[in-house]
Amino acid sequence: MRFQRIALSVEEAAARILERVRPGRTETVPLADAWDRHLAEPLTADQPVPHFRRSGMDGYALRAEETAGASAESPVLLQVAGNVPCGSVHGKRLEPGQAVRIMTGAAVPDGADAVVRLEDTAEEENGALGTTVAILRGEKAGANISEIGLEVGQGERLLETGRRIGPGEAALLAMFGAARVQVYARPRVAVFATGSELLAVEEPLAPGKIRNSNSYMLLAQLREAGCEPVLAGAIPDSLEPARQAITAAMDTYDLVITTGGVSVGDYDILYDLTTGWDGELLFNKLAMRPGSPTTVSVRRDKLLFALSGNPAACFVGFELLVRPAVRKLLGEKEVSPRIDTLPARLKAESLKTDGKFTRFVRGVRRVGPEGQLWAEPVGVDASSITVSLRDADCLIVVPPAEKPMRQGELVALIPLKGGLFS
Repeated sequence: MRFQRIALSVEEAAARILERVRPGRTETVPLADAWDRHLAEPLTADQPVPHFRRSGMDGYALRAEETAGASAESPVLLQVAGNVPCGSVHGKRLEPGQAVRIMTGAAVPDGADAVVRLEDTAEEENGALGTTVAILRGEKAGANISEIGLEVGQGERLLETGRRIGPGEAALLAMFGAARVQVYARPRVAVFATGSELLAVEEPLAPGKIRNSNSYMLLAQLREAGCEPVLAGAIPDSLEPARQAITAAMDTYDLVITTGGVSVGDYDILYDLTTGWDGELLFNKLAMRPGSPTTVSVRRDKLLFALSGNPAACFVGFELLVRPAVRKLLGEKEVSPRIDTLPARLKAESLKTDGKFTRFVRGVRRVGPEGQLWAEPVGVDASSITVSLRDADCLIVVPPAEKPMRQGELVALIPLKGGLFS
């Protein structure tokens, strides 16, 4: 069976994963710390917005019927009965023949049904009449007034559970007094590396050895995705200690990721580990390159992602499979196994295809002079290459085919976090 694995499509693999993921733990945090978190409860308006009649202009609140026919040549003269700055209330009902100076956002006094713009008036002292204002333009009832509930009605559902909190959501939460917000907790993720060839980053290089870069790449991807990752060290080379380390981590963390040891070599122990324990193997081969031996298992409702040790394959496996699972753990609704893509034109003379597997090629996006989107492969196209990950802002999806793709062909691309349009 080690050499006779059944390859799943990426979409089928993602569907199997998402079927087993449930939204994670919840916690309550101050609103100031809730940015980029996902709501664990909905927000419903407990009052209308605005909850008072609000002026939309600096000007004068008055009775619209008293401005009929007003013009610069034939102004209507009204007595100024007061001044209402923002945050204040006039407190008296407006009487016929009166107007009140009012600021944008202030409460319109009872008895007034319109606001005339300041630039359509002229205020002056008028002897025994006191301060008067000349209205130079007539207004209709309701002009420049936001009525109660114009923006939001009481009882209106504003934010659903699972909604990511961005600037607009934070403003709504503050508007309705949510000083503390119930959100989904950031998943705690253990990251293991396998391979006797690996050195710690601070160790000097030695013949046949490389530094453990994959763990730090995964650390960055996990933090970018909203997790709290922990470097769990190296998996022991022998099976039982390795199994003990993995199961202990799965009992402690929300998610466990390993990198390396998933292929069919003599020292690749993840196959034996995930076929001889109390967990369930979801799959151990994908119809994709790089990363075809990617393996995912579940144990006691916790997922184990065993990603390739090749840097590009590890990176791609995370983006296509781990990131959607994290999104669901964070409470995001409607996470689809289908990958969101953008159409683009291939900017390369030739791009090789695989006769059976879909290829995910690291690329960069270019915008042409007429606004069209182009996708250009970046760096050396090999799963063992790390440098190209520095420049990639997308993955170019290359479906199975017998002939290579050519310049200008239509391709689908997957935007990567932090890249153009992402």
